Amino acid sequence: MQLKKYNALLIDDHPLIAEAYKSAFKFIETKNENISFHILTATDCDSACEILKEYVAKNDHLDIVFLDMRLPPSKDGTLLSGEDLGLKINEMLPETKIIVSTTFNDNYRVHSILKNLNPEGFLVKNDLTPAELVQAIQEVLEDPPYYSKTVMKLLRNQISSDLLLDDIDRKILYEISIGTKTKDLPEIVHLSMPAIEKRKRQLRKIFALNSTDDRELILTAKDKGFI
Repeated sequence: MQLKKYNALLIDDHPLIAEAYKSAFKFIETKNENISFHILTATDCDSACEILKEYVAKNDHLDIVFLDMRLPPSKDGTLLSGEDLGLKINEMLPETKIIVSTTFNDNYRVHSILKNLNPEGFLVKNDLTPAELVQAIQEVLEDPPYYSKTVMKLLRNQISSDLLLDDIDRKILYEISIGTKTKDLPEIVHLSMPAIEKRKRQLRKIFALNSTDDRELILTAKDKGFI
C-alpha cells in the first residue's frame, strides 16, 4: 500500500501541549504503517506566518494545523490572536484543515470562532486526553468536523438561542459581561445608544425579566448558555 505523507503544523506557545500533539501523531504512525507525518512547530503568529509563506512559495500542501487561540501577536500588529492567524491560513492555504485548540469555553467565543474560521476541528483544552487527540486527528483527516464534548454542549445551547438572538445581541451581552461601560457600546457594536437600549429591552422580554438591572440580564444570559 502506498505511503500517505501528511504535513502538519503545531502552533502553540506551550511546549508541553505541542509535545502532546506530537505524541498523538506518532501514535497514529505506529498504528498505521502507510501513514507518515512531517511535523513543524511555531510558538507565535510571526513564526507561523514564515512557515505558511514557505509552503505557499513551494506550492506545497499543508494538510493539518493545530491552532491555539491565545498566541503572542505579530510584531507589526496585524495579527492579534490565533483567530486572526486562522483567517490568514484560510486565505493563504485554503485546503489546509484547521483544528482549533483553546481554553475558551464560553458560548460567545465558541460561536464567534466557529462562524469566523469554520475549523474542521474544535477542541477545548480541558477536554483533552491522548485518546481524544488521536481521534480528532483521524476524523479531521478522514471525515471532518470533529468537536470535543464542551463544544458540542455549547452548540446544543446555540440551537435554541440562534432562533432568538443575532450576532449583535450576543456582542452586546458579551461586552456587558466583561465589564464594558454602556457609554462605550455604540463604538464597539456600531449602533446608536437608543438602538442598544431597544435591544436590551427586547432581550429582557425574551428572558422574561422585569428588572432593568444589567447584572440580572447577564446572569440570566449565562444561565441559559447565551454567553
